[in-house]
Amino acid sequence: MTIRVLIADDQGIVRAGLSTILNGSPGVEVIGEAADGRTAVALARRFRPDVCLFDIRMPVLDGIEATRLLAGPDVADPIAVVVITTFDTDEYIYGALRAGARGFLLKGAEPDQLLQAINAAVRGDALIDPAVTARLLATFATGGPATTPFHPVDALTDREEHVLGRVALGRTNAEIARELHISMSTVKFHLTGLMTKLGARNRVELAMWAYQTKRVT
Repeated sequence: MTIRVLIADDQGIVRAGLSTILNGSPGVEVIGEAADGRTAVALARRFRPDVCLFDIRMPVLDGIEATRLLAGPDVADPIAVVVITTFDTDEYIYGALRAGARGFLLKGAEPDQLLQAINAAVRGDALIDPAVTARLLATFATGGPATTPFHPVDALTDREEHVLGRVALGRTNAEIARELHISMSTVKFHLTGLMTKLGARNRVELAMWAYQTKRVT
């Protein structure tokens, strides 16, 4: 399957560079480009790409609002969005993830990491730049934004707690399976259960919840 990508960035040279990287990668095709958020949203709704790659600071409509319109919690049929930017302030990171982004990368990321983020978004996972993840989770560990953690109706099982703790530490599915001596399919089963119980859309939100509820410090 070819992954169809829409790129939105107000700098032409950045769009050209991203297009060159992605079009030169097997199984990936850039189907459109936009220089502002409003045009990006219109193109995404028209062509329904598999993944949108958005900058944050764009004219007319910024990347966070464009993400919210395409992937926010109120969108019935969301489109996967990966945010890639030079700005890694906590406000932008938190805003992009809350708006529904399935990835957050800095423009200094390696091409392989960009491709990993796009593939993760297609799978429904989330890939966040490692440097950004550490800072984001550290924010929650030290108090974080003033939000009240969601409390599930059904309590987490012991196994779900074990899986959640390792997700919060940044472990991959393979690492979780190895550490807990369970199969990959069992890990995925528990991740699905956790997301359902906690109303989380990806493993980053699971990790954020674990820090908010002091399960990980």
